[in-house]
Amino acid sequence: MMTKEDVTMMILSAKKQAGLTWEGIAEKIGMSPVWTHSACMGMNGFAKDTAQALVTALALPQEAVSVLEEPPTKVWEQAVPTDPCIYRFYEIIGVYGPTLKALIEEKFGTGIMSAIDFDMSVTKIPYEKGDRVKVEMTGKFLSYNSW
Repeated sequence: MMTKEDVTMMILSAKKQAGLTWEGIAEKIGMSPVWTHSACMGMNGFAKDTAQALVTALALPQEAVSVLEEPPTKVWEQAVPTDPCIYRFYEIIGVYGPTLKALIEEKFGTGIMSAIDFDMSVTKIPYEKGDRVKVEMTGKFLSYNSW
């Protein structure tokens, strides 16, 4: 029986063998690069047609379609990340998380930004002192209910 971890390893292997980028894979399946990578790592579930498109694009076994359709558990390592790139995001949220929360509450009221009704993009911005990374997130605001 094939697992999500098995399929993720097959995806990474096929990507490397084909010399593809996440952007290239995303184009082949009609999704964004951010969502595509997240789903391929098991953090989002695929619709059947998108799973089939990925399996076809990467020449994966047909059994992978049903595995890709399984609901994600969204479980990740809870320790402080040690990868420098991932750690910077951890640090950014540690430093600016309370600020973001305060500003969101001032503009919208008490609630959260959805990570379900959500999208994100990563853009390279040329800059004279070194290229810059632009990470843009948009999520539906969900206010807390009172009862």
